[in-house]
Amino acid sequence: MSLLTGAQNPDFREDRMTSFKPTRRTLIKTGTAAAALATFGPTLLRQAAAQDADLAPYKSAKIDWQQVSGETITVAVIPASYFENLITLAPQFKALTGIDVRFEKIPPAQIRQKSVIDLTSKTGTYATHAADPMYYALYAANKWVEPLDTYLNDKSLTDQAWFKLDDIIPAWRSANGIDGKLYGMPYDGEVTIQVYRKDLYDAKGLKPADTLEAYMSNAAALNTPNDRIWGAALRGVAGAGQNMYIYPSIFREFGGDWMKGGKLTVNGPEAEAALAWYIDIMKKYAPTAAANWNWPDIADAFSQGTVASYIDAHSSASVINNPEKSRVIGKVAYARWPKGPSGKRTTSIWNWGFPINSALPEKKRKATWLFIQWAASAETQARTAHRFAGPTKRSGVNRTSVWKDPDYIKLMNGFGENFVEATMGALQEDTDVDWRPRVPQWPAIGDTMATAIQSALSGQATIKAALDDAQRRIEPMMRG
Repeated sequence: MSLLTGAQNPDFREDRMTSFKPTRRTLIKTGTAAAALATFGPTLLRQAAAQDADLAPYKSAKIDWQQVSGETITVAVIPASYFENLITLAPQFKALTGIDVRFEKIPPAQIRQKSVIDLTSKTGTYATHAADPMYYALYAANKWVEPLDTYLNDKSLTDQAWFKLDDIIPAWRSANGIDGKLYGMPYDGEVTIQVYRKDLYDAKGLKPADTLEAYMSNAAALNTPNDRIWGAALRGVAGAGQNMYIYPSIFREFGGDWMKGGKLTVNGPEAEAALAWYIDIMKKYAPTAAANWNWPDIADAFSQGTVASYIDAHSSASVINNPEKSRVIGKVAYARWPKGPSGKRTTSIWNWGFPINSALPEKKRKATWLFIQWAASAETQARTAHRFAGPTKRSGVNRTSVWKDPDYIKLMNGFGENFVEATMGALQEDTDVDWRPRVPQWPAIGDTMATAIQSALSGQATIKAALDDAQRRIEPMMRG
């Protein structure tokens, strides 16, 4: 069942009336219609005018939004507020294009699996889906999704001057590209930054860490478990998107290179030093339970005042500033990733992007592109963020121009000191598109590495043994 309802009024054109000759029957009918218009006309006209004004920013694009009117597409998304906001505005898309959109909400862990099944079977169930950027290498290798350049360069489908692709954050576009081709349009994204209790830091005369060594030192200074305050926490639970969302940044900051000599390499001195730092801070200065924590667990602990600092997605700021749950509102500040021994900062860039399923017939592919273009546009990004009427505002908009909007900056700065500066600094200067190995075998590699990291953290294996075992397991995957 479609989540979108309502019919469109046909365009009224003067030339349709030029050959009109009234009869007695039509006079009776038009008389009835005139009476109805006299009663309801002003309301209908106001509604029509309001809709035209609402759609005007989109209609300024020099394309025919109605060129595949009547098509129906299904879009798979995760049940998250930033997609809920988009779903709320979807009737505007129907009014603009005449295209019906059905949304299917699938939890993050399942959406990857279901999307791959759909793409491999070529059933075309999902016209597009919220795609993990680490999957584009797999998608592109199998030609399961369309290169978006074809649609961006088609003047009948895209007004480039209106859409302004270059305004979309370059780091996320790079993450969604393979061999110079864009396969998924970023919709909502994040970077990892330091989040810390400014009041606790000020009380100890501490500054946000500029290096990993200083971050460890700050954690030690603030770690007072007897007072139920731990110095720091990082994601500990095993998963390609969990501990392998944090560890790769540390690995790269220690000078690690995933493709050493053209061979995928996950062990060696840099990997051992990176994993040792990760385990050291988790064992010494994080709650014991953090070994099984995901980001919501860390954010909840921080919001309750039991963790002094963590490094994770900037979007978690909305959780720690929830007035119904948080005890630290007004005490929070942010900073970029601390530099590693290599002298570089490496943030974990991430975004949910929309690809186009290659199995779709031509009209549905066009309909899907029109949906993607609408969702990723600056106008829709603003309407689902600081201009959204609902209580939840997005902190992961895809547009540099929105991040520079004074109204958006004001809203985001409500999360705490230096939030916008830290986030944009990370996005513009600390990004590394290869912070994780972007190869078609990633799903299996990510899980293998996640298991190795957790085995070392739990003490089931030494750091070297865990990484060497992971290397042995991954090599056959690369040959296959």
